[in-house]
Amino acid sequence: MGVRAVARQVPISGGLSGASSARAVLAHSGAVVRPAVYTVVFFVLAPGTMAGLVPWLITGWVSPEQGLGIVNAMGVLLIVLGLAMVVVCFVRFVTEGRGTPAPVAPTRTLVVGGLYRYLRNPMYVGVAGIIAGQVLLFRSWGLALWLAVFVAAVVSFVKGYEEPRLTQQFGESYVAYRRSVPGWWPRLTAYRPS
Repeated sequence: MGVRAVARQVPISGGLSGASSARAVLAHSGAVVRPAVYTVVFFVLAPGTMAGLVPWLITGWVSPEQGLGIVNAMGVLLIVLGLAMVVVCFVRFVTEGRGTPAPVAPTRTLVVGGLYRYLRNPMYVGVAGIIAGQVLLFRSWGLALWLAVFVAAVVSFVKGYEEPRLTQQFGESYVAYRRSVPGWWPRLTAYRPS
């Protein structure tokens, strides 16, 4: 859609000309499109590597058991739920936070909606769920070890970098959020910032 098409669709109000309105719409869409593109790239690089490439390198995605027994079904369920969590969180970073999950292009606002109302780190929990599901699906001790390494690295990253950085960036609002919402096990009621 070109600038002229956008200008025709944007109602002119508040004394803005059609061209000014179009520029405002394009600036806003650019503020969403750029983080969205970066987020897709980061999605492939980070969770894609941790929960996709590394497990594939360990298992070749070959299951010792065919069919859908109870253990396989639990594995598939964990993978689907974990993937859904990660995707929902990535979208939330773009729409609510106006940024990306990548530390090099952080959000402009603190993300406390969606799954973040119940759990401070749902993205990491989702990736761990995907890996845990693959542990069950592929019956792999190598993947179980990878899951332990992943969890240890994530907890270290969160405690050593992410929490201090978010405290510095968002101050008291993050401190209050951190005090109210658990990091790794969800609360039963939604967090409501005061």
